[in-house]
Amino acid sequence: GAKFVRIFYHLARYVMIENMEKLSVGTGIPFAEAVMQRPRNMYIAEARHRVAYSKLLQILQREHFLFQEYRRKAQ
Repeated sequence: GAKFVRIFYHLARYVMIENMEKLSVGTGIPFAEAVMQRPRNMYIAEARHRVAYSKLLQILQREHFLFQEYRRKAQ
């Protein structure tokens, strides 16, 4: 349900940030620091969060639909 999608989104965000921190060490590219900073405009940040959350939900719904179709055709 919605709680699972929210937890999954936060887990994916955490993994992405950790991966960026590992990959940006020694490159001179401050990706991880930029991600962890608080945005100046919270309205835009919240809108981006909603877009990313909705996109993840759409992807998961599409994947679930495809698995159902594969199962139905396999029978």
